[in-house]
Amino acid sequence: MDGTSDGSRGNIPEYSVSEISGAVKRTLESAFGRIRVRGEICEFKTYPSGHSYLSMKDEAGTIRAIIWRGALSKLSVKPENGVEVIATGKITASDKRSDYALQIEKLEYAGEGALLARIEKLRQRLGAEGLFDEARKRPLPFLPEVIGVITSEKGAVLHDIRTTLARRFPRRVLLIPVAVQGQGAAEQVAAAIATMGSLSPLGRIPRPDVVIVARGGGSLEDLMAFNEEIVVRAAASSPIPLISAVGHETDTTLIDFASDRRAPTPTAAAELAVPSREELSAALQQRGTRLARAGHSVLDRGRLRLARAASGLPDLPALIAAGRNRLEDRGHRLQLAPRALIATKRRGLETAASRLPRPQEAIAARRAALNLLQLRAAGATRTVLDRQSRALARLPDPAPFLRGRLREGRAAFLRSAERLDSAAAHRLDERGAALGRIPDPTPLIAARLRESRAALHGLGARLEGASYQALLERGFALVRDSAGQPVTAAADVAVGQRLTLQFADGSVNVTDDRARRRGKADAQGSLL
Repeated sequence: MDGTSDGSRGNIPEYSVSEISGAVKRTLESAFGRIRVRGEICEFKTYPSGHSYLSMKDEAGTIRAIIWRGALSKLSVKPENGVEVIATGKITASDKRSDYALQIEKLEYAGEGALLARIEKLRQRLGAEGLFDEARKRPLPFLPEVIGVITSEKGAVLHDIRTTLARRFPRRVLLIPVAVQGQGAAEQVAAAIATMGSLSPLGRIPRPDVVIVARGGGSLEDLMAFNEEIVVRAAASSPIPLISAVGHETDTTLIDFASDRRAPTPTAAAELAVPSREELSAALQQRGTRLARAGHSVLDRGRLRLARAASGLPDLPALIAAGRNRLEDRGHRLQLAPRALIATKRRGLETAASRLPRPQEAIAARRAALNLLQLRAAGATRTVLDRQSRALARLPDPAPFLRGRLREGRAAFLRSAERLDSAAAHRLDERGAALGRIPDPTPLIAARLRESRAALHGLGARLEGASYQALLERGFALVRDSAGQPVTAAADVAVGQRLTLQFADGSVNVTDDRARRRGKADAQGSLL
């Protein structure tokens, strides 16, 4: 058995560890070479050395992978955990640890489904932050002076934008050329947007009024630079209104959600940036025509209203002539009115004076009435005495007693009659004295009449003195022109103008002959 055992050991080749590790490494590298591996990135980590280590997995297995520092900066897709990619590289094995890994040289997304899932995830996250809200979007300027363009300087996009601007409304274009796809394209676009916003309006390089971020059509992978978070955040924070024009009309990128306006093509972006000069000119011409028609319509309506108003107005020259005639008539009547008023007042005073009773005649009539009453009283007394005497004489001779009493009664009656006559005379004397003490009213009334007459004459004199007729009577003259208006200054008289001089007793027509006098004076001066 020992021989058999020794013979078996002699048939099995013996290798060292390094020989086996080298053989495995050579076998792997020679058998696979450059390969493309599809899987989901996990355990991605970049170390301070700059190298990145990750794993790629699928439903059944996992493979380790390495991205060296020099290759990481050249990748067009940034490695992220959870993203399904296709890695291009080669298999290599380690001599010391006897393990293998995939050295990644190129990364690309594993189909549009993976790209769309990543884009949708990023869109939802940025949308939750409010970067896509409509309230953040700003209106575009009507006619910008400077238009900023961020695109590749080698493609047809820049040519289309410049051609459209020149056709619609030529404007200044400020271009920042950037890479629109590949590694570093997103960083360049974001930096260009920030640079546009940081320009000063008063600087040497003018600040744009609107920015266009444009790129031509391409696959979803080609447009991924405009789906990167750095570009979307730069577009959302741009202080200048931004128009996105990435891809064709059917293409949609995340920058379209963050921009203020989205254009389906770069040409449409240029059309959004500036208005059409021809359309503006046509609109301006149309509005000018409408304004002119409106102005003519207003003028026509004004003329119609003016014509209607003029037809309803009276004849102004006739009204003025009638007013002038009434004024002259009133002036003439005003000149005559003071004298007529004074004469009327004088006649009224004279009539009132003639109707007043004379005091002397009244006193004389009262005195005559008193004398008549006195005479009638004395006559009545004598008549009564005579009647009593005749009655007594017809009586028979009474007894002496009765005769004495009759004598006493006759005496008493006579005494009473004398006293009555004396009282009547005294009363008549008192009435006469009272009438004599009454002052004669004739001088007082005459004085009042003289005062009223003097006041009336004074008022008449003042009224006549205030009228221009009195001035005319003192030698002055009133100058009127051909229209009958008073002329108050010599400067208002034209050479050769006809004037009317009104005096107190009539009017005289004259003509200004200053020109003739000046001609004579010039002639005399030339003779001298």
